[in-house]
Amino acid sequence: MKVKYIGENGSRFSVLKGKIYECIGKERDRYRVIDETDEDYLYPASEFEVIEE
Repeated sequence: MKVKYIGENGSRFSVLKGKIYECIGKERDRYRVIDETDEDYLYPASEFEVIEE
């Protein structure tokens, strides 16, 4: 699944506002996203918009 980060830049996350990321899973209310560090981490689903299922 592809998701776009819609949260704020400068946050504690290693993702950039408006950038599309690969989501490799969902756990409760969080997406497991491969971020700017090329590692996968859990991020709040509310901070992302689904682009492609």
